[in-house]
Amino acid sequence: MTNEAPTQTNFVKGSPILAMARRAAELRLAGRDIVDLTLGEPDFAPPFHIADAAIDAARRPLGYTPSNGIPALRDAARQAVARDRGPIYTDSEIAVGGGAKQVIFNAFLATLKAGDEVIVPTPYWASYPDMVRLCGGTPVGVSCPAQDGFRLLPSALAAAITQNTRWVILNSPGHPSGAVYSREEMEALADVLRGQPHVLVMSDEIYAHILYSKRTYMSIAAVAPDLRDRILLVDGVSKAYAMTGWRVGWGFGPEALITRINAIEGQNCTQTATLSQIAAVAALEGPQEVLSKRNTIYRQRRDAGVAILSGSPALDVTVPDGAFYLFPRLIARSDDVGVADLLLDGGVATVPGSAFGAPGHLRLSFATDTHMLEEGCHRIVKTLGARA
Repeated sequence: MTNEAPTQTNFVKGSPILAMARRAAELRLAGRDIVDLTLGEPDFAPPFHIADAAIDAARRPLGYTPSNGIPALRDAARQAVARDRGPIYTDSEIAVGGGAKQVIFNAFLATLKAGDEVIVPTPYWASYPDMVRLCGGTPVGVSCPAQDGFRLLPSALAAAITQNTRWVILNSPGHPSGAVYSREEMEALADVLRGQPHVLVMSDEIYAHILYSKRTYMSIAAVAPDLRDRILLVDGVSKAYAMTGWRVGWGFGPEALITRINAIEGQNCTQTATLSQIAAVAALEGPQEVLSKRNTIYRQRRDAGVAILSGSPALDVTVPDGAFYLFPRLIARSDDVGVADLLLDGGVATVPGSAFGAPGHLRLSFATDTHMLEEGCHRIVKTLGARA
């Protein structure tokens, strides 16, 4: 046994998304004109009624809350998931955390041991593999290429499952691809999982309200209610309600798992901030029209970005059905890290696809001002054209 601290290379990597965002910020501080398309952070403010609820609460004494959140938040989240996605959960089937990310981490910490595997469809949110490693498990990437719509095929899922598989992650709409599963596609995946009772399902639905398809959003929890005791449905207020910094998320799942997650939350940080929980209640219970209005703006940004980037012979652009990212493929070269550096020199910050397990791609966030997005896309086309 050694007392040496783990190093960056043998422990866990920092977020490549945040790393590129820091580089862009440093260049701007140095006087460079940089368009930043790195962070998946809505540029909208939370709706006024949410801010008003928080301001009002801040004037009152705020104490500790239960580790699984204030009753009002638990109830509001339960009502919201029933309203928007169909499944009905009890009060003992919800965990609350400091963002959906913490709920996912706590779930892995509660269940993984050395040798356990977690199937991670690729491309993936950059944090999934590192969270699995931090909790003692082994991430197993399964390629979901553009020709398959960036979606996990039932055959690929079946081939990846072993006796050591503990979780499979389903993220729809997907980050960074924007891929959305239809009912039929979810049913096909559920059919595979029905024959593998040792496998749990992490259904990350944080982008469920940011959807451009006319189809009704389908959660695997609604499609396959018979798998209810194996599904953790994760959501939060960060993306839909533009409340990234408020850090409120939740997970719905079987009571035994939820109990363990809540115990970890209690020993880790006691609770999610009381003020943020109160604001989240206002978000869930207040007017919901803002979601469709902002989706209209996101769709316009998506279409504007796709139109500009499609004019480059160096890029193959897939139109996303949800979330707020473009994930074009580089046609002439595969060194996406080098291309991202090249583009940064050209005045636009992107994230290389390698950060998401998909070398040869770039990720651009269109959760930003429309003018800046268009300017950034024009710079990308110009820079790649000049260096083709």
